[in-house]
Formats: sequence, C-alpha cells, structure tokens
Amino acid sequence: FRKYTGCIGRTPQAKEFKMSQGRWPVKSAKILLGLLRNAESNAEFKNLDTENLTITHIQVSMAQQGRRRTFRAHGRVNAYMNCPCHVEMLLEEKEEAVSKPAEDVKAKKFTKRQSAKRRLKVGGDQ
Repeated sequence: FRKYTGCIGRTPQAKEFKMSQGRWPVKSAKILLGLLRNAESNAEFKNLDTENLTITHIQVSMAQQGRRRTFRAHGRVNAYMNCPCHVEMLLEEKEEAVSKPAEDVKAKKFTKRQSAKRRLKVGGDQ
C-alpha cells in the first residue's frame, strides 16, 4: 500500500520492492549533489584532502512551512503551502590505517578463588 499512486508510471525496476509503479527522486538528488559539490569546495578552501572525505552524518528534518494563498471560484481562498526542509551533512577526512604494534603477551593473573576453581576443574575427574 502506498499513499501517492496517482499518475505514476509503471516500471520493471519497481519489482525489487514488490511494486509495479515506481519513480526516481530527480529533484532531491540534484539538490543533494549540489550540497556535495559545495561541501567539496569548502573542504578545498580549508586545505583538506577531498579524495579522502567520507560522509559521517546526514539528516533531513522538516522546516517551517511557507504560507501563500490561492484564489478559487466564487470568491473563496485556499491555503497554498510549501514544505521545505533542512539538510544537515557532516564530512570527515578518512584517517590513514596505522598498523598496531605487536605487544608482549603477559601471563594472566588469577585471584586465589579463580585458581582454586581451575584446580577443581583439572583434578575433579579422578
């Protein structure tokens, strides 16, 4: 069940989601690509390596709606709202992988109680 199914064309790519109707978010994708380009230019300005940037956080939240009016027949007026949003995106420079140095293996220390339990397990099957 989907809410908005009117005037949506059918496509075989929607079978992946067990639907017959499907469409692509062209306008939203354009805006997100513009944001990514802007973030890349900001990173260049801050002398960051743009090849190692990764998106660590992205969030879209609702913004305050804009109110306008549309005039209808017989002197009536209806609301004509738009639904903007805030897009929050954090990019970080990926750190280079550093190999961990080999540590000396230390003997495990046991308390008296733990060592007594270990002795019981070892010598219990006589």
